[in-house]
Amino acid sequence: MSYCLEMSTGDMRGVIRLLTAVERTQKQELMYAIVRERCEKADARLREEGIALEVSVLRALEELVEGSPPSVESCPAYTYAFREAVAPHFSDTTDLGAWRRPSWFFALDSELARHGVPSEVRPASFLFNGPPLRLPHPGDAMPQIGVLPAQRAGTLAHAYERVLHRLDPEFTETAGRFADLMSFEAREWETSRRLGRTDDTIFFWFS
Repeated sequence: MSYCLEMSTGDMRGVIRLLTAVERTQKQELMYAIVRERCEKADARLREEGIALEVSVLRALEELVEGSPPSVESCPAYTYAFREAVAPHFSDTTDLGAWRRPSWFFALDSELARHGVPSEVRPASFLFNGPPLRLPHPGDAMPQIGVLPAQRAGTLAHAYERVLHRLDPEFTETAGRFADLMSFEAREWETSRRLGRTDDTIFFWFS
C-alpha cells in the first residue's frame, strides 16, 4: 500500500468564513452548494472503495457548518468534508508523489534538522499539523491535513537549497522537489499580493 501526497494553494480565510458563517451571503450559498455536491461525490467514491464511515462526509459537512456537536468523537468524515470545502477555494492540486509510509517524512525532518533547517519549515510542521479549524479526530492515521503559510514558501525554498548538497542521498530528490515547488509558490505569492489577491495558504492532503 502507498500513500499519496497532494498540495494546492488558496485563501483559507474564505474556507473558514464559509464553515463558520452565521448567515451566508449569496456567493457563500452558491459555494456551499458546490461543496455539498463534492461531499456527496466523496461519499459515493468511498462506498465504491468499500470504505464505511460512521458518519457520511455530507453529514459531517452539515455538522461543521451548523456548529453542532459531532455525531461521533472520532471519524475521518470531518477531515474529508474539510478537504471538499477547501477544493473549490484553492488551485488545482499538484501531485507530490507516493510513499509507502508517511513516517518517512519524519526521517526527512530529522535529516534537515541535523543540517540546521528551522523547525517552522521542516516537513513535520506543515504536512501533519492539521487544519486551522478544530475537527473531530480522524481516528485512523489517514487521511492527514497540513497547512503552510504561503509567506513561508520562500524561506523553505532557500533553507532546503542551502543544505541540499549535504543531505543523505535518500532525501535529496524529495527535498529538491520541495525546494523547487516552494520557490515557485513564493513567486506566486508575491504576484498575488501585487494583484490584491489573498492566496495565503498552501494546503497538503496525505491519503
